[in-house]
Amino acid sequence: MSLDKQFEQAQVDVKTLTKRPTDTQLLDLYAFFKQATEGDNNTSKPGMFDIKGKFKWEAWKSKSGMSKADAQQKYIDLVSELLATLK
Repeated sequence: MSLDKQFEQAQVDVKTLTKRPTDTQLLDLYAFFKQATEGDNNTSKPGMFDIKGKFKWEAWKSKSGMSKADAQQKYIDLVSELLATLK
């Protein structure tokens, strides 16, 4: 199966989790997904009162420079790990 197909399947699979991942795992899922689909974060940083947005922005920004393929693979690996522990 191609990397793109695996990435698409991981997006479907992650929705079948029965337990909630940790905040750190959720931020990693978000960051890898955004890096894989949009590339480097070039958006402006959220304001100081948008705590959730700030954490998400920083998580995505931390993946800057990572290739689309690497981000897809990291996302797939993380979803596989979550499925093994939280399903």
